Amino acid sequence: MSFGSVRCLIIRCSSNLSNFPGTVTPGIPAGFRSFCSKYSVTDLALNSVVKVFCRSTKSSVLQPWQKRLPHRSTGSGFVISGNKILTNAHVVADHTFVQVRKHGSPTKYTAKVQAMGHECDLAILIINSKKFWKDMKPLDLGDVPSLYETVSVVGYPQGGDNISITKGVVSRVEVTKYSHSKSKLMTTQIDAAINPGNSGGPVIMDNKVVGVAFQGLSSLQKTGYIIPTPVVNHFLSSVEENGQFVGFCSLGISCQHMENTHFRNHFKMSPKMTGIRIRKINRSSSAYNILKKDDILLAIDGVPIENDETVIFRKKERINFSHLVSMKKPGEKTSLKVLREGKKHEFNINITPVESLLPVYQFDKLPSYYIFAGFVFLPLTKPYLDCSYSMCDCALTHMPKKPGEQIVIISQVLEADVSVGYANLTNLQVKRVNGVKLENLKHLCQLIEGCCTEDLRLDLEGAFAITLNQNYAKNATAKILKRYGIPSAMSKDLRS
Repeated sequence: MSFGSVRCLIIRCSSNLSNFPGTVTPGIPAGFRSFCSKYSVTDLALNSVVKVFCRSTKSSVLQPWQKRLPHRSTGSGFVISGNKILTNAHVVADHTFVQVRKHGSPTKYTAKVQAMGHECDLAILIINSKKFWKDMKPLDLGDVPSLYETVSVVGYPQGGDNISITKGVVSRVEVTKYSHSKSKLMTTQIDAAINPGNSGGPVIMDNKVVGVAFQGLSSLQKTGYIIPTPVVNHFLSSVEENGQFVGFCSLGISCQHMENTHFRNHFKMSPKMTGIRIRKINRSSSAYNILKKDDILLAIDGVPIENDETVIFRKKERINFSHLVSMKKPGEKTSLKVLREGKKHEFNINITPVESLLPVYQFDKLPSYYIFAGFVFLPLTKPYLDCSYSMCDCALTHMPKKPGEQIVIISQVLEADVSVGYANLTNLQVKRVNGVKLENLKHLCQLIEGCCTEDLRLDLEGAFAITLNQNYAKNATAKILKRYGIPSAMSKDLRS
């Protein structure tokens, strides 16, 4: 048998081999298999993987009326069906101008961001140029690779300008935090480094994409993470059905493990029962008013939940139960089996995405702000907490009591005569305006702008208070804005 015929035989058998990870086919030397895999990956990469060039401008967290200096960055992407390019959201976040270049071409083509999914760190680019699409071939999506299977990472990492292909072995599959959005979703860990510039590139096995490279760990060498195809498919189908990405579903609950025997007995669980105790329920969740505190969540859609909040994934692997929930479409019916005061109950809910009280990221839009009498009011966000050393992040665990609720704070005081003595009242939450409990930043703006009394009183956390003469403060605001070179007293979303 000639060398060429052996290669063709391996290619024809590759789809069957993938069903039995870790097996070795008799009569086919390992060197030949390695050669054929390298050949097919290279062939796919040259006609499908592109380099992404992005010019972005981020907004200032502490001075939301300003933008930072423009920033240039590069990443990777690859062609999928429908003449689209898939890449990471963090590659094109806060973009002002995006270009794409094919392998072996000196020409950069202008690209448009069609859809963004910051939660799952994915984005779709489109290019309106027939010349670009000539000879470009879309890549197909495969399944989640098994442990210890070999994959190839393709992209344009920093340190060079040409395409790069490296190999790695699958180390684990689990729910992990995505660094771009702080969301917890399924990831695949491999023992190949994901370097800056690799982001958005495909990870290939058996001629199919099994994930998208997106992050690494600076503290560990030869460790990278890829976005697995179930998450990718969820993003793509959401964009196709809704025209934009609508997010991931959640039960909106906080849980406690049930690994202590006495703890399980206290909640009247039988020896064979497993589950997790519900501590809190987000009021904006579809499970609110159905589930209760101290309920024991036993199963989701008939899948038992272990005492450490994991469910069976495949063979002897386990994964956090949240993966089952996050892969559902908004409005999809979900069955929950619950133990309540020793009795089993089953509830059906139409599951939906859940809003958090504290936004954990803020991309592709200008921050909200309101300035009155030199006081700069902002809705509290995780990016602000990261920049402010005088605040704790305990608010991250708080849940909203109604839709649209925000924690409004005084981020800084632009000092003037009207604010003398109040300069130290920063990073404090505004609780009430003239006795009215505050809901969000827009509500604060309405209460202040519509104030008809001579005195305006703001009650803050810690029992601090601010009082201002309404007319004097309003006149002082215009002078303060001019002095500090601020174009408007409020962000565009509040003006509209």
